[in-house]
Amino acid sequence: MSPPSQQKRVLFSWKNKEKKTTSTTMPTSQSPPPGPSQQPPPQATTSSQPDDLEVVTDDNDSDYSSIDSEIPFSTPNLPPSMTTMMIDSLFTTPPPLHDPLITPTSTLQDETLSDILPFLSSSPLPPDLFTYNAYNVPSLRREAHIAFLHASLGRLPGKFVAADASRPWFLYWCLSGLAMLGEDVSRYRDSVKETARSMQNGSGGFGGGGGQLSHLATSYAVVLALAIVGAEEGFEVIDRRQMWRWLGGLKQRDGGFEVSVIITLLDLPLDLTPESPAYKPDDPSFNLLSGVADYVRRCQTYEGGISSSPSAEAHGAYAFCALGCLSLLGPPSITIPETLNLPSLLSWLSSRQYAPEGGFSGRTNKLVDGCYSHWVGACFPLIEAALANSPTPVNDSLFSREGLIRYILNCCQDETKRGGLRDKPGKMSDAYHSCYVLSGLSAGMHQWVLEDEEWMVLPYLEGEQVFENADRVRPVHPVYVIPQGAVRAMRGYFRGKGGFN
Repeated sequence: MSPPSQQKRVLFSWKNKEKKTTSTTMPTSQSPPPGPSQQPPPQATTSSQPDDLEVVTDDNDSDYSSIDSEIPFSTPNLPPSMTTMMIDSLFTTPPPLHDPLITPTSTLQDETLSDILPFLSSSPLPPDLFTYNAYNVPSLRREAHIAFLHASLGRLPGKFVAADASRPWFLYWCLSGLAMLGEDVSRYRDSVKETARSMQNGSGGFGGGGGQLSHLATSYAVVLALAIVGAEEGFEVIDRRQMWRWLGGLKQRDGGFEVSVIITLLDLPLDLTPESPAYKPDDPSFNLLSGVADYVRRCQTYEGGISSSPSAEAHGAYAFCALGCLSLLGPPSITIPETLNLPSLLSWLSSRQYAPEGGFSGRTNKLVDGCYSHWVGACFPLIEAALANSPTPVNDSLFSREGLIRYILNCCQDETKRGGLRDKPGKMSDAYHSCYVLSGLSAGMHQWVLEDEEWMVLPYLEGEQVFENADRVRPVHPVYVIPQGAVRAMRGYFRGKGGFN
C-alpha cells in the first residue's frame, strides 16, 4: 500500500467506472446510517507490524500501575491448565433447551448456529492465514486488519456514494481501529484536518460531507477523529463558539439531548443562548446538561434495557450511550444507580450474551452480531464502576470474557486475504464492524477502574487467558472510545484556552 499523499487532501472520494460521482445529501429528517455491513472496501494489501508492538514477556514484572493506552502491554503469559485442543462443550454444542415454537426468527437463529459452530468447535479457517493456540483459538490477524483499515481510508468504489452522509464515521471507525491495533495514525493528521474543514458549517457543527446540513452524530464522529490524530492545529479547525450555539438550538425543554460527549471533550460552556428552544428566562440554571439524567431514566424500558426515546424498544447501543452520558454527568457510582434500575439493566445486558456463540445480540430475540461486542460489552466497565460503592462489590467479571474473545477471534475475522472484521461468518468485513469488534475485544482483555475521577486501565488477568499476549489490542477510554491520551490532549487543550479565545 502506498503511503498517504504528502499534499493536503480530503479523505474519502468516490470513484465510478463510468463517470465521476458527486456527493449526495441525506434528508435532514433522517439520521446517517450506522454503517454498511455488506459493502466491502477494496481488497487490502498486507502491512508490516510496527516495531513498537513487539510484546516482551517479563515474568518478574507484575506492576501494571503505569500502563496506559499509549503503550502496548507487556504481560506474562499465563500457561493454560491443559495444553490440549479440547474446548468446553458450552462453545461446541447447541443450547440444551430449544423452544418448539417455530418462527422466522427461530429458524434464522438455527441457521446462524449451524454457520457459527464449525468455527468455534474446529479449525475451518485457512491454515496459511491463521495459527491456533492451545485453546484452539486463532491468532489476531493484526497486519491484515491494519492493511484493510488503511485501504478503507483511501478511494472507495462508486457504490459507496450511498454512504456519503456517513463519511465522518468512516474516519472515526478506521482511525480508532488502527489505534487499537497499535498503528501511528498521525500520518493522517493533515488529511483529517482538511476533511473536517470541508464538512463544517458556518452555523456550527459538521455535516456528513461538504454542503450537507450539520448533524449531531456526524459532528461527534468528526470531533473524535480530530482527537485521535491529535495536534493543536487540528483542534483549532473546530469553531467552538458556533458549535455551542448550534448545540443550544438542539437542546429541548424536556431535558433530551444527544451526544453530550461533544460538550465535555470541547469544554464548551453549559449556558444556553436566548435563541435556544430550551432557554428559560425565569430559570437561568437550566443549561445544556439539565434534565439529561431524567430523560435517560424515561428511556429505560420494562425489560431493563435502554431505548432511543421513551416507549421505544430497548437496544444495546442506546444502553451504552445512556451509561456514557450518566458517567459524564458525575461519578458513575452515583449517577447510574440514582438514575436507572441497575439490577434490571444488568439482567438485560447479561441476557444479550448467547451460548454457544459467546457474542452479544443488540435486542431481545435477535441474532448475535460482532458490533455488539462493543455496544453491549463496553457497558460492563461502566456498570462495574457504578457498583464500586455497592455493599456487595464486584469481585469477578460480569460477563464471559472467554466467550466473547472466542467469538471475536474465531468468527469475526475475515478468513480471506482482504482482512478486516465482520458481524459473523458469512458476512463481509467492513470498517464499522472492524472498529467495534476491536473495541469489544479490548473490553474483554482489559479492566477499568475509576480513581479520583481518572480512569485507570489494567490487563484483565483473572482465570485462564485464551489468547496470546501478541494478540492483545490497546485499550480505549470506556466512555469516549478513543485512546486515553487523545482524550487528555483534547480536553486539556480546550480547558487551557479559557472561553472561546
